[in-house]
Amino acid sequence: MSTGLKNVKRVTTHVLLEMKASGQPIAMLTAYDYSLARLVDGAGVDVILVGDSASNVMAGHETTLPITLDQMIYHASSVVRGSERALIVVDLPFGTYQGNSKGALNSAIRIMKESGAHAVKLEGGREVITSIQRILTAGIPVMGHLGLTPQSIYKFGTYVVRAKEQEEADRLRADAKLLEEAGCFALVLEKIPAALAAEVAASVTIPVIGIGAGNGVDGQVLVLHDMLGINKEFNPRFLRRYADLHEVITGAVAGYVRDVRAKDFPNSEEQY
Repeated sequence: MSTGLKNVKRVTTHVLLEMKASGQPIAMLTAYDYSLARLVDGAGVDVILVGDSASNVMAGHETTLPITLDQMIYHASSVVRGSERALIVVDLPFGTYQGNSKGALNSAIRIMKESGAHAVKLEGGREVITSIQRILTAGIPVMGHLGLTPQSIYKFGTYVVRAKEQEEADRLRADAKLLEEAGCFALVLEKIPAALAAEVAASVTIPVIGIGAGNGVDGQVLVLHDMLGINKEFNPRFLRRYADLHEVITGAVAGYVRDVRAKDFPNSEEQY
């Protein structure tokens, strides 16, 4: 891109717009703590999402619904301290923005002030547009999220691909334009047909980040613990594992336990 992404000190929403315009794909991953945020940031990821998926991978909940605003701020603060380059986006958790635009604004302000993050993300289209507009009036950047929206899992009743039928696909197209017109700087599309995702990405000027939405969008996002192979139970078609840390970590811990039991650790060179 014209600005030279390698020379960008901190990725901003404007940088992401330039990346879309120049056809440079955007790499986005989740992180929830300081140590892994440092690694993700140092490896060159453009956007770090402090996702409400922390409810699953960090706290062990079945869904994203239980995580609180205070917990999201804690995770976001840790990630911000571990990042020097990536744009930090934080999920507004369930119950902090739906049906109450004033509450949504207050939640977003708390995240920005208390964590130091750079933007927030909300799930939904026309049903949350008032909350999005109110947050934007405070100058807080908003990333949208359409398709499979995990905070609505009890409404959907399943994690299957969304927007396969014409009516839902048309609604998604309209909602994408609505979010763009409202002022969202980017949009996540989760688990929808690849052709539909590519169509939406081509129809809007803002970057579209996909997860299970094919390669016709402007970037990709995965949950860090999934792509590193820490979580072995989650195996959707769209997931590519780039490591098997489940095996590495389990093996390392087992080796430590073995050496302690055998009184091989610490040895004479590992004590004072």
